[in-house]
Amino acid sequence: MSFNTIIYEEDGPIGTITLNRPDDGNMFTVEMCHEMRDCINAIRRETRTRVVVITGAGDRFFCIGGRKEGMEKTILYAGVLPTLEMYESIDRLQKPVIASVNGFAVGGGNVLQVVCDLTIAKESAIFRQVGPMMGSFDAGYGTWYLEDLIGKKKAKEMWYRNPKITAREALEIGLINKVVPDDTLKEETRNFALEIAERGPFALASIKAAFNARHGGVSGLARVSHDLLLRPYLDTEESHELSASFAGKRKPDAAKFGK
Repeated sequence: MSFNTIIYEEDGPIGTITLNRPDDGNMFTVEMCHEMRDCINAIRRETRTRVVVITGAGDRFFCIGGRKEGMEKTILYAGVLPTLEMYESIDRLQKPVIASVNGFAVGGGNVLQVVCDLTIAKESAIFRQVGPMMGSFDAGYGTWYLEDLIGKKKAKEMWYRNPKITAREALEIGLINKVVPDDTLKEETRNFALEIAERGPFALASIKAAFNARHGGVSGLARVSHDLLLRPYLDTEESHELSASFAGKRKPDAAKFGK
């Protein structure tokens, strides 16, 4: 897959998406949001990749938020930076997504790593929410999901006071999963991803769907009942018998139900 603002690479069972705007802090643009969505949705439709890693180009920035330029002058959706396209695609993806934070994760960049299933960060990484300092805010994933990770009081402090949080502090409060030396981040991320890739993909998909059902409402429950349960059901004797009896215009053999 070829894109303008991101790079996608596969290494065995690991797919890596790199935010590729290092000269601008790897900030989101409208194009990047759509390319991230399209890339993740393509990964969703194949079975080669079992774990996805998201990181930033360079050694200074993971992502420091989003650029507001390039949007239409309207209060409708076309006038909003479409970050939800990325966040929702990560939630829908049945495969675990790991944020490999290689520098500053600020604003929407911190929300991105929060939305990922797991986060590994280098020692010098910094995490921060700055919306209220610069006339912006996140009213969805960046609040509810953040509260799930670190608790309501800490989440509110991140949004109200906007402190800079070191990788070690982030680990202590539960914002991230692992901290590694700066020069080993790439290697440690690969090892982290390979360990998870050895687990059963259907089991991992089921677990992720169960976690997401809490906030997903009807969509979250549908990811469990439709995406996970329908395909195995179609291989059961019950499904085959009902299909055959309907096509043959006869009563089904109930002895085959539940098998």
